[in-house]
Amino acid sequence: MTPQDAPQDAPSPAFDAGPDSGLLSPVRAGAPAEGATSDAAWLQALLDAEAGLVRAQAALGVVPAAAAAALTRAARAERFDLVTLARRSRGAANPVVALVEDLTSAVAAADPAAADYVHRGSTSQDIMDTAAMLVAHRTTGLILADLDRVAAALARLAEQHRDTPMPGRTLALHAVPVTFGLKAAGWLQAVLDAAAELRTLRTALPAQLGGAAGTLAGYLEYARLTAHSSGTSSTDDAPSDDAPSGVPGYAEKLIAAFAAEVGLAEPVLPWHTARAPLARLGAALATVTGALGKFAVDVQTLSRTEIAEVAEPAAAGRGVSSAMPHKRNPALATLIRSAALQLPSLSLVLAQSMLAEDERPAGAWHAEWQPLRDCLRLAGGAAHTAAELAEGLTADPRRMRHNLTLTGSLLLTERLAAVLTPVVGKATAKTLMSRAAAESARTGRPLAAVLRELPDLAGHLDHLDHLHESGLAELLDPERYTGAAGQLVDRALAHYRRTGRPR
Repeated sequence: MTPQDAPQDAPSPAFDAGPDSGLLSPVRAGAPAEGATSDAAWLQALLDAEAGLVRAQAALGVVPAAAAAALTRAARAERFDLVTLARRSRGAANPVVALVEDLTSAVAAADPAAADYVHRGSTSQDIMDTAAMLVAHRTTGLILADLDRVAAALARLAEQHRDTPMPGRTLALHAVPVTFGLKAAGWLQAVLDAAAELRTLRTALPAQLGGAAGTLAGYLEYARLTAHSSGTSSTDDAPSDDAPSGVPGYAEKLIAAFAAEVGLAEPVLPWHTARAPLARLGAALATVTGALGKFAVDVQTLSRTEIAEVAEPAAAGRGVSSAMPHKRNPALATLIRSAALQLPSLSLVLAQSMLAEDERPAGAWHAEWQPLRDCLRLAGGAAHTAAELAEGLTADPRRMRHNLTLTGSLLLTERLAAVLTPVVGKATAKTLMSRAAAESARTGRPLAAVLRELPDLAGHLDHLDHLHESGLAELLDPERYTGAAGQLVDRALAHYRRTGRPR
């Protein structure tokens, strides 16, 4: 049957909405960050925010302790139907409204009097933003643990290969010799910098508490009514009718108590339309995947058949080709790179959502949720994959030395130009070395032989021969021109031991 003969009105197969298993995002499939950002994890974070709020209110005396305990017992994700909640969330454009209905029913079933205290004075964004920060806090903890593994493995590689020479490459071509230890130290420092930024940001992820329009009016009103009905006197610790605000000191105490209950930073103000916390988080996660992506790109390049200086750890089924049995593709590096390519555009959505109008935006706030989850998942998947790659990466010093011979002494033209400068001048030295290198590359003759035949160098090569015990031969040895690579590796490792060890 040709395409033209196929039925044109054949219906597409219908599938029920199932769990997002990571089929199209294998970098995060099975990684710790995947579970920490699942729908169930988000639901639990929403419930933790509701329970934390009522406990904070109970601590300040405006909710009975028994009601707070009843709500906390009911706030378990496994008690709620995720699919039903998700579909009902379309009605209010967020999942909190439907969840509050179900949570209220669950609390009422156990303690009818406690049900009145669910979500008292709150607004959907307080709960949703706090849940987002809880998910981010929990997931970034997992990411940082994997980044610590990556750093430890890269530090071992840097130390082990401190003095292992290899070709340096600039714009894809051999440049001057470097060491594999220095390359690994560069990967290490990038990971350390990204981890430090993320670790600092994690401690500042704020709870959200502002009420309907950021004034906490609903919270204050319920507190005032509670105080009025109980006859509480006017003190800094209790609500009062005769205070200008209605509740002296209560707003600040509630913000602090809520942040403490949920384990997040205390915000100075409600940040319903001040979305920098999300934008900063997205940028930090993009930096993480960028650092890991640089590591992955280098591994891909150094794994090329014609280079073969490093190899990924082998495992059953890893790197296989569906068509070519001989291949073992750099699958781990490929997964990491895929995450690093995706995350910046997702984090851009979080940055763009800073343009939030009025006291609650229509769409900008809602646009953050899925990109935030994807950013956390991709960074978490990349970090977990990079830990496996770094811990199992093998280097081949013999192959690195072999590759140095491909350009041989041509890698030392910079050195010879510097050595000749006091003799013939800088401009002349560079011109002579350019001519000699071109002649050597064209004819395949050793650079030393070409140099000895240059009329402009007649009488000057004796000067080169006297600079080192082995004369020109030593000056043209690639393994003897790695500069301060070893000391730089030591510097990076000292920094790692001082600041970057797992904590």
